Amino acid sequence: MQKDVEVGRIAMAVPVIIARALEMFLKTLLTKTCLVTQSKPSTVMSVAHMKQCIESEKLFHFLKEAAERATSTAAQRDNRGLSMWPLYRTKQSEHSVKKTTDVVEVAPRRSVASDESSSSESELYICL
Repeated sequence: MQKDVEVGRIAMAVPVIIARALEMFLKTLLTKTCLVTQSKPSTVMSVAHMKQCIESEKLFHFLKEAAERATSTAAQRDNRGLSMWPLYRTKQSEHSVKKTTDVVEVAPRRSVASDESSSSESELYICL
């Protein structure tokens, strides 16, 4: 995959590695922000909770400026006097999720050269 002629080529594994690193980063950020939200008497994660998480964790120190901009933007009002988040839910509502009872097992895929035991590739599963 070639991105820029002057820079050179990008290996095919690079986008997958970057996506996985981003997934791990966001999982850490959201998990720690969730802990901050649960420590308060709140059930909705807000920008203030994320800002508090960013300020308390050294890992997220580089996000301080972005958090400051986000909180100042969230506090602004538009010219009609409405808040930036006019569709913000004020009531809690419960949503049920139907559980499926049918579980289907899928046999692992085998490569064309399945007799080779020295395969260094492993599959990456991303669950959303």
